Amino acid sequence: MSMLARRAAAEFTGTAFLVMAVVGSGVMASRLSPDDVGLQLLQNSLATGAALVALIVALQPVSASFNPVVTLAERVLGVLDTRTAAGLIATQFAGGVAGSVLANLMFGLNAVSFSTHERAGAGLWLGEVIATAGLLVIVLGTLRSGRTDRVAFAVGGYITAAYWFTSSTSFANPAVTVARTITDTFAGIAPASASAFILTQLLGGAAGLVLVRALYPAPAALEAGNLKAGNEYPLAKDQSR
Repeated sequence: MSMLARRAAAEFTGTAFLVMAVVGSGVMASRLSPDDVGLQLLQNSLATGAALVALIVALQPVSASFNPVVTLAERVLGVLDTRTAAGLIATQFAGGVAGSVLANLMFGLNAVSFSTHERAGAGLWLGEVIATAGLLVIVLGTLRSGRTDRVAFAVGGYITAAYWFTSSTSFANPAVTVARTITDTFAGIAPASASAFILTQLLGGAAGLVLVRALYPAPAALEAGNLKAGNEYPLAKDQSR
């Protein structure tokens, strides 16, 4: 199997399991704690954060972005070429849809059931800009400072917290957003609401990338002279993380 095929498979698998964690824990939480929305959110956020840590640790040696915004940022930074970035993004969306379908089926629901949970308004859109910008700073800041082995814990911790401190509960991921339109459960988002969320995620990604470039004008390894100019961080040309 080629390196690109392996990376695509890793992105598909990781995004599918991430969405299963988001949707599945949301269903379980709503069934176990039907009268306490706060407890449902706590259960959902802890499961999602823990799954992210495990998935990134396991798949990082191959590819572990699971997020088109992160992959686009890597393309802008020159870590990925256009063909690779496009392939990874396609598999992230496909993996997300697969994860949502599997989560629905696990809990005895229709494989596809479009969400009726409308999420709209300036406050929620601002929440998505902030959530996504913060995620880019966490991911790329950790990597560009040479702490690649810590990115899983940084990302898992950030997403768990961002469920609570952002008004939108931090979707921060276009592939996950699309996947959540086809589950009419606690974690769902109405299809009509998804496009605005994705737009604000892209805006947040751009803002996060500006912050990263201002805070980390060159990766730690490049500053130390360990990489040739043009590489972004230690895993630049062989891995997405």
